[in-house]
Amino acid sequence: MIKDFILPDIGEGVVECELVEWLVQEGDTIAEDQPIADVMTDKALVQIPAPFAGVVTKLYYAKGDIAKVHAPLYAVQIEADEAAPVAASQPEAHTATQTPASQANVAGTSVEEFLLPDIGEGIVECELVEWLVQEGDTVVEDQPIADVMTDKALVQIPAIKAGKIVKLHYRKGQLAKVHAPLFAIEVEGAVSASVSHGHDTSAAVAHTATPAACASVSQEPARQGKALASPAVRRMARALDIDLSRVPGSGKHGRVYKEDITRFQAQGGAVPAVAPVAVVPTVAQSTVSTAVTSAARGDIVEPIRGVKAVMAKMMVESVSTIPHFTYCEEFDLTDLVALRESMKAKYSSDEVKLTMMPFFMKAMSLALTQFPVLNSQVNADCTEITYKARHNIGMAVDSKVGLLVPNVKDVQDKSILEVAAEITRLTNAARSGRVAPADLKEGTISISNIGALGGTVATPIINKPEVAIVALGKLQTLPRFNAKGEVEARQIMQVSWSGDHRVIDGGTIARFCNLWKQYLEQPQDMLLAMR
Repeated sequence: MIKDFILPDIGEGVVECELVEWLVQEGDTIAEDQPIADVMTDKALVQIPAPFAGVVTKLYYAKGDIAKVHAPLYAVQIEADEAAPVAASQPEAHTATQTPASQANVAGTSVEEFLLPDIGEGIVECELVEWLVQEGDTVVEDQPIADVMTDKALVQIPAIKAGKIVKLHYRKGQLAKVHAPLFAIEVEGAVSASVSHGHDTSAAVAHTATPAACASVSQEPARQGKALASPAVRRMARALDIDLSRVPGSGKHGRVYKEDITRFQAQGGAVPAVAPVAVVPTVAQSTVSTAVTSAARGDIVEPIRGVKAVMAKMMVESVSTIPHFTYCEEFDLTDLVALRESMKAKYSSDEVKLTMMPFFMKAMSLALTQFPVLNSQVNADCTEITYKARHNIGMAVDSKVGLLVPNVKDVQDKSILEVAAEITRLTNAARSGRVAPADLKEGTISISNIGALGGTVATPIINKPEVAIVALGKLQTLPRFNAKGEVEARQIMQVSWSGDHRVIDGGTIARFCNLWKQYLEQPQDMLLAMR
């Protein structure tokens, strides 16, 4: 049978998303949970997995299209028996939609779902950083199963029962939902009954994430071999060059906490028969405190997701497929600065910020009419070049979700004030992280204003499939000689071009830059060239 995959809710308030990349093609045979597509919401990059195995018969969107939530994303042909409910006697058949109540009894054992508990106030999901076990592994009670990352901390999830892992419901890097199954475990019936009365999942995880200081030390012997400890404790031990397996743990089954390491170090690394809570001299306490503080400043590892992940992928593709070359020039913007200052008070408003950027964009558009190759695109194997009729000039914005490059459409048909209004709108949207997908598409050439942060010269990376990008340095008041040989203060800016050397040579970009420079250094020429 052929079944449509309906694009689910992928975020609060998200009703559509951009199809960034298909990871399969029509006719491909796919497996359950195989990644099918990367989609971009206004918040993050999301990977869509396959809920069924089968053959992809139709992809309903092209790359770059806007897909609608609750509408079909693709169609897949599946076997009739795969679509039907699977017998409860198969441990492998447990999916992320089952509950702990649906347990399969097999020869005195049962398969139970471990529901991800509340791991912090307001936390509704977390990223699966690392599985510490694999399907088929036998685990003991309290053994670490997975490291998960919330927006506040790295938390280690322990097993609350001994048994055999039969299903891991998420892949590394995916977002796991609170109160949804994290993994399935096959346990003995007797063990299941006894543990279910004596353990609380939320308490176990809370104990792992933020252990309280122990008033007395457990008499239970420490685990031999690999010590039980959270990632934070392991980082502290590495920073202090302490072998965790030698540290007596005060937690259950010898779990090691930070205070155990502190106590172990204070005692000179000796392992007592029974580890009492010793009173450490004041000088030693100061030394330990300094060491712990140093350990707390360890390396921080965080995943690259959302806009940053998309940018990383695009930049790697750009530099690996486009031969870049750089051309730098100096602009004297003294007259343009004076013109803008005289116009700013009259024409600026909440909707229109009359910055330097509208002048740069309009002058660039005028120069592009003389040098259309700068406003072109080439196909993947560089056998065709397309000269774009529209001047859709992008500008790099340092937003809270990462670097975004929205573009002002049809600059060739807009006045300077109309360009300024569009720049104001796009800048506000980008800084809030809510740029419409249409504003990020169809750009033809880009401007990066590094000077806003203080740089002077750069080697910008081309925003593929464009063929050129320019970086604007900061505006500086510098001494220069005038026509009479006198030194005077001038408003100077360095600009740095990167061009696609497959279609643009140095002479072309130099001549184009000279014309753009003329329009900016002599604003009257720009006004006369405007229609």
